[in-house]
Amino acid sequence: MTDLFRKYLLADHSTRVQAVKLDQAWQTGLAHQHYPASVEKLLGELVSAAVLLASNIKFDGSLVLQLQGDGPVALVVVECTTDLSVRATVSLREGHAVPEDGSLQSLLNANGNGRFIVVLDPDREKTNMQPYQGVVPLEGDTVAAVLESYMRDSEQLDTRLWLASSRHCSAGLLLQRLPRHGGAEHPDGAAADDTWQRVSHLASTVKYDELLDLGIDELVRRLFWQEDLIAYEPQEIRWHCPCTRERVGNMLRTLGREEIEDLLSERESIEVLCNFCGKPYHFDAVDCAELFVDGASASSEGKPSIH
Repeated sequence: MTDLFRKYLLADHSTRVQAVKLDQAWQTGLAHQHYPASVEKLLGELVSAAVLLASNIKFDGSLVLQLQGDGPVALVVVECTTDLSVRATVSLREGHAVPEDGSLQSLLNANGNGRFIVVLDPDREKTNMQPYQGVVPLEGDTVAAVLESYMRDSEQLDTRLWLASSRHCSAGLLLQRLPRHGGAEHPDGAAADDTWQRVSHLASTVKYDELLDLGIDELVRRLFWQEDLIAYEPQEIRWHCPCTRERVGNMLRTLGREEIEDLLSERESIEVLCNFCGKPYHFDAVDCAELFVDGASASSEGKPSIH
């Protein structure tokens, strides 16, 4: 497996260590998307962050991270479910040049109106919980810095994040100090403080390229070779967008036969792009005629764009 999430726990139960690496899944996500390098890097870092945070959700559902901006990037959305299925998309603002070396602030917060939104969306069929949405200013130079502030201020959890992304890989490392629960195995305040400071210092030595180039086990072994860690079974990550040709066809059907015929009078076929993953779907005149055969279903699921 090349797309993995792994969780470790220090033997004193004071600190959680998590690492993620996406190779094939990340490349699948980019297969139909073509973003400027600085935007692609930002998206990749947010993808790994979403996996790291979603893995700790205590209900069936999904975590959605949104960056809303007033710069060249209008919107970045990453969704990760509790079974570690992930999808992501970016919307660029028309007429705005994207700098090759753009940062989080220059891409999304050029005029100070950018926002970071965290949505916890429980599965309505499996739980009675209501969705939760937290909104915070875009403060910090990196995705990691913004999320660390959010976790500290909104969740009251000391959290450190190291994120990296390239065209071929998205990766991340998370440390999180766990609340004292009173168990005999949990150290007292002073000992927990010492542990947190020690492992935070060790993790801070990680290099950007190490996150991308090393396997998770090797990375954790290099950083924490002196620590006594409890390792949990690895979990596989997959890239998943629910768009299908059938759903896109159902959407086209809702436009009506007359509208479809008008579109075909202007072009040989209709191309529909999924707004989330960018996958193209082509419908020629024969395909469109089949949409209106008696007995065809009429659902409008999906979020496509017609081109």
